[in-house]
Amino acid sequence: MLTLRRVLFRSLTLGVTVGAIAGCALVRSHPVLSHSAQMVKFIELPPLLLAQAMPDPLLFDTAADFAEGVAAVRIGDRLAYIDPTGTIRITVMDENIDVVGEFTDDRAVARAGEYFGYIDQTGHWAIDVQFRQAKRFAGGLAAVQGGTRYGFINRQGNWMIEPEFELAESFSEELAVVKQEGRYGYLNPQGEMTIPLQFRDAWSFSEARAVVKIDNKQGYIDPTGAIAIPLTFDGAFSFAGGLARVRQGSQWGFVNPQGNFQVDPRFDYASDFSEGLAAVLEGSQWRYINPAGEVVITGAFSYVGDFSEGLAAVQVDGQYGYINPAGELAIAPQFQNAGPFANGLARVQIENRWGFINPNGQLLSGEGDRQPRPKAR
Repeated sequence: MLTLRRVLFRSLTLGVTVGAIAGCALVRSHPVLSHSAQMVKFIELPPLLLAQAMPDPLLFDTAADFAEGVAAVRIGDRLAYIDPTGTIRITVMDENIDVVGEFTDDRAVARAGEYFGYIDQTGHWAIDVQFRQAKRFAGGLAAVQGGTRYGFINRQGNWMIEPEFELAESFSEELAVVKQEGRYGYLNPQGEMTIPLQFRDAWSFSEARAVVKIDNKQGYIDPTGAIAIPLTFDGAFSFAGGLARVRQGSQWGFVNPQGNFQVDPRFDYASDFSEGLAAVLEGSQWRYINPAGEVVITGAFSYVGDFSEGLAAVQVDGQYGYINPAGELAIAPQFQNAGPFANGLARVQIENRWGFINPNGQLLSGEGDRQPRPKAR
């Protein structure tokens, strides 16, 4: 949705800081991280002794989740992207870049000063910094703000849909949400308004359904613009795993694509389904349910995250660890913060720095000098 919504454990916009169990899509810095093919290995450490026992951990001041095989990291005032082995694969070459995003379609949003552009996987500018706002690429197009209006550019930086919109989102399932004259509608990649401007608010399509709002109620449309699920909800969210979480009053449940309740609204909060499980809150107790609404995992969790690659981050007694789908602790709580697994690794916070662990809880660690060499002149 184009308006900002804070949803637990999900970052809906490109974030700059790292939040609890939330994906960090942007990493801040100042100058440059240069070429350094530093190979790393895993080391095994006893629980709760990581900070004291690591001989040479690969730790960063900031780290983002992996996407398209690389993760953005910051070391001091330098930025780079590492691969799952810990090798620095992409050096951010312009020392004026202070924010970078994840790669999609071989392009990553980057900010220098108050303006945005895109870098490629050489670390150089692919599209010069010039936009007031910039969204990720999807299907070869990206929504950007040129001047006061949004339009869409291709991977070469050419305007494919002229900037005439008040707001615009990335394409999803061949349609993009746009706002004009205070109303939302949907464009196709050719710039044709296939679903007219008519909604008070609108979300991107997911699993052939999109949340829309008219007056103060929310429901779902299909890709033709027809109402697929009547607008009867006080809150509605994107479909994931064949179900969508919705809110009636203060209670949360799940509907199927036909709009029938598969899980009646009885929870105080619910997250999306991921890998067949959804985190829900009943009173002060976090639990996981299956698509039938049956509670399958309980525990003394302060917070919980979505399952990803077979593991979910949980907080127990102020520390973060990971559980498996059986509800068993697979990685003991020992971190100050933790993110989801992607490409076989999850970022974790150890005191004031960030590293990566594999599904066995082994910390990615390097040997020798891990500082990058100065950029070649």
